[in-house]
Amino acid sequence: MADDPFRLQALSLVRALGLADGWIGAGFVRDAIWDRLHGRPVQRPIGDIDVLWFDAARATPEVDKGLQASLLHHSPDSIWSVKNQARMHHRNGDAPYTDVTDAMRHWPETATAVAVRLSRAGDIEINAPYGLDDLFALRLQPTPDFVTSKRAIFDARVRSKRWQERYPLLLPPAPSR
Repeated sequence: MADDPFRLQALSLVRALGLADGWIGAGFVRDAIWDRLHGRPVQRPIGDIDVLWFDAARATPEVDKGLQASLLHHSPDSIWSVKNQARMHHRNGDAPYTDVTDAMRHWPETATAVAVRLSRAGDIEINAPYGLDDLFALRLQPTPDFVTSKRAIFDARVRSKRWQERYPLLLPPAPSR
């Protein structure tokens, strides 16, 4: 990511917002790594840029929309999705999350549950509650919540995202139990 001007600019814009526990995650990270591992130049994100943050005192859709508008003003050619993870447990049917890392533990895939941010010193910090092994091994694996009771959601995402077509070196997920 350090040699990707687009991603560095996006990380700088998010850092400038001064968000509590603020990160950019999901496809922003995953696709960049998978592009590299497939020997391709890193492309701009295909979908939205997922900005994650956590502040229970500001957990309203209106605050997120204001932050999205600010990012869009500075980078109008990007699709921004800002979500305060302090409220996302309602949508997902989970117990309240304690921070961004806890929220990512409830995402469907281990390789997607990765986020990055730019420190004040300009270093890239990584947040990966399931580690980076599956991401770098090109392994599609469900997180624990999606192994059994939510497996259909995981399987539907794998099909709809068409990752195995876009990234033919990906190892397919193990069959559901």
